[in-house]
Amino acid sequence: MPPAVEAARAEDETVRDEAERHRGDGRRRFAVLRAPAAAALLTAVLFCLATRLSRTYPFGPVTRNTVDLGQQYLPFHAYWRAFLLGETHGDAFLNWNSGFGSNFLGDIGTYLSSPFDLLVVLFPADRVELALYVVTTAKIAAAAAAMALLLPRLRPGPWPVAAVLGTAYALSGWTLDHGSTVPMWLDGLVALPLLCLVGEWARTGRRPVLGPLVVALAWIANFYTAYMATLGAAVVLAVRLLTAEETAGARRRLAGALRAARSVLIGIGLAAPLVTVVFLATKVADPTPGTVFAPAPWTDVLARFLPATASVASPALFVGTPALALALTLPFNRAVAPRVRAALTAAIVLVTLSLQWEPTHLLWHAGASPNGIPYRQAFVLCGLVIVAAWFSVARGVPRPVVLLVGVALLGALAWTARGSAEIDRWTFPASGAAVLLALAAVPLALAADRRGPASPSRSAGRPPGARVLPVLAVVLLVAAQAGEVAVSGKRIEEQRRNEVSWSPRVGPWQETAAAETARADAWPRYRTDPGEVPGGNDVLLVGGQGADYYSSLTSDVTSRTLDSLGFGHYAKGRHPISLDNPVADALFSIGTRLRSEPTEPVRQDALPRATVTATTTPVPPLVTVRPAGRPATHPGDSAFARQERLLGADVYELPAPSRTGRTLAARCPAGSQLWFWAPEYQGTAALAGERPVDFDGEPPSVRAPMRALGTVPDSGAVRIDLGPEGAVRLPREPIGCLVRARLDSAVRRLTAGGATRVRATGHTVTAQLPPGSEGTAVLAAPRISGWRCAAGDADPRPARAYEGLVAVPLDGRASTVSCSFRPPGLKLGGAVGATALLALALTWLAHRRRARR
Repeated sequence: MPPAVEAARAEDETVRDEAERHRGDGRRRFAVLRAPAAAALLTAVLFCLATRLSRTYPFGPVTRNTVDLGQQYLPFHAYWRAFLLGETHGDAFLNWNSGFGSNFLGDIGTYLSSPFDLLVVLFPADRVELALYVVTTAKIAAAAAAMALLLPRLRPGPWPVAAVLGTAYALSGWTLDHGSTVPMWLDGLVALPLLCLVGEWARTGRRPVLGPLVVALAWIANFYTAYMATLGAAVVLAVRLLTAEETAGARRRLAGALRAARSVLIGIGLAAPLVTVVFLATKVADPTPGTVFAPAPWTDVLARFLPATASVASPALFVGTPALALALTLPFNRAVAPRVRAALTAAIVLVTLSLQWEPTHLLWHAGASPNGIPYRQAFVLCGLVIVAAWFSVARGVPRPVVLLVGVALLGALAWTARGSAEIDRWTFPASGAAVLLALAAVPLALAADRRGPASPSRSAGRPPGARVLPVLAVVLLVAAQAGEVAVSGKRIEEQRRNEVSWSPRVGPWQETAAAETARADAWPRYRTDPGEVPGGNDVLLVGGQGADYYSSLTSDVTSRTLDSLGFGHYAKGRHPISLDNPVADALFSIGTRLRSEPTEPVRQDALPRATVTATTTPVPPLVTVRPAGRPATHPGDSAFARQERLLGADVYELPAPSRTGRTLAARCPAGSQLWFWAPEYQGTAALAGERPVDFDGEPPSVRAPMRALGTVPDSGAVRIDLGPEGAVRLPREPIGCLVRARLDSAVRRLTAGGATRVRATGHTVTAQLPPGSEGTAVLAAPRISGWRCAAGDADPRPARAYEGLVAVPLDGRASTVSCSFRPPGLKLGGAVGATALLALALTWLAHRRRARR
């Protein structure tokens, strides 16, 4: 054969071999991705189905904005969208809208740093609720995909079962009861299987660069639940190191553990620029009252393994009755190696016990027992149960005797939990139906196992049932999972919105307020406060620069300063609210204030509507000058006296009221405005002849703001009728009579001596002052950690405080002051991140060198 022909044939064979390799690679990629894709799709469908059955938005008219979902996550995502599109006054360091100036990078790291949160830019501003629902669904679906990707890596097995178990993990009771309304925690749900995968790579010496990057992404997305997921992944890695044949021997186990530790340390180091900022922000956040951990009754713990149970006082552990039954068969399944059965069973038992013991409870929560939901780490136990179920079924359906033992244990669990208050009327019907469907799938799966997997060469001769039986078994398993999830999601949602606080959907009220705020906005010449809009965190949702702010990182300085001036708060101090008071408006340069009046009752199943009016009054500029020394004002620690000290003028008359039963009597200047300050009072207060005003003080959670009761009559006699709801707790000076002429004079004085021009860009404020200004320049913003200021050309130094606000000393020579905010921890975190990046590069070089050898 001529050489040219041989060469042509050889080239053709090479091309065919290369094409075959590409086809093989494509088939392998499809085989790897089909379980995660199926799990994600099934999870998204079932989550949306549960939402539809509960008639909740976006598949029904009822709001899903319960508790923090409506008051924190929805407003933060609305602001995040505006920030990403360049529509905010602040930048990544400082949020000018909230709390009169807050650490936004800390809030980004706490609420918004997940890659999924970037999806909000794909939705219009009036569809932020839909955007948040899509983000939530995407995170839950991603968790299912991640678990379905992990399980076959732990032990080869049928991909449809991996997909169903991935769905069971992602739609656990923890997700339905907690995660779906606290979207930032869902990143931990995604992180757990991914970090377990990192452990597998470390154990087998693979992907030394990708592993740290996955760890970094998990900790950046939400370091709080990533910490819990890291502990959970460490448990799984320990089981694998002790039981897997690839790591037999102490030397290999130690090497695998060290590689895993390296990946975790480098990954956390890469996340340090954000994590350090959040960590230091928590150190200066308003402290919540300490909580003492009280373990839940074991009957309640067992009940939470069952469907349609909801509670914040016990761990949410439901993963679906079929998955739980499979996990219960593991200790008795001889198809699994004894060491695997023993190690994994011991791990699940120990983790379960750790939920109920205070020292390990504190370990799971990084040393601080949380307020609210005490079992936030329960998703880790859900993941371990799913892993146990997979090990028991991956090599084939357990023998009938073993399955009967698992079902018997499940029945014993249900019987023990029958008296728990957590049991819903739908719990046992849903669980029973799932058991029946799962049992119906067993003979089909066993029959398919007996026939065995046929090779492609014999597939044409296989009986028809060889393909149909496993499909029917999976369909029944999916039906069992779907029914329980749909019922659980529906019941949990209904119970939650009937028992906890809720916010209405975003509708015409917020849209009208946003339009009025945008029209009136004159920042930084003065602030615009949107007032009270239903839901909380109003300024994040509709714009403006008010006091309203709800974050886990609300600074203690902000909370204490505003409390001292008569502002109110919720959430034990971490949610300061707006104060409609002319003195406060003057102190914080609030030139335009919006007031809303609802046109109809606010309901769960209707869009809120209101008439919104804007009022503009003269106020001092954002930066004012206080003379040296403190002016003589009313002594005392009442909010009225503190307002006067910060204002530098006496504007209130503070009578000493006499009290007779439920009536307060005093005398005030005729025509003055009567203000009532009773932060711990719950009930009504009414000036004689005026409408009652509500006060909702409930220490330590809620602090009532001071409110106006009306105008003092010409006689000057004041009588206040109280309608308390319990004990009457009043401060020593509950009454202040505001003389408006005095306030107007104080405003004119501060305006005349204040900044002639103010410029604010991102996290910096620069003010031009009148020549020869002496005393103290005061920026109308709480002096939170991170502010640095300078007068004239001086070097910036940490800002001083003037009655809690940012202050800069003046000596008469400087005509400008400038202040800049940098989140504490950013420099330290950057240094740690750079070191981790260097370590990652060295790891990559070492890996390449070993690969070349």
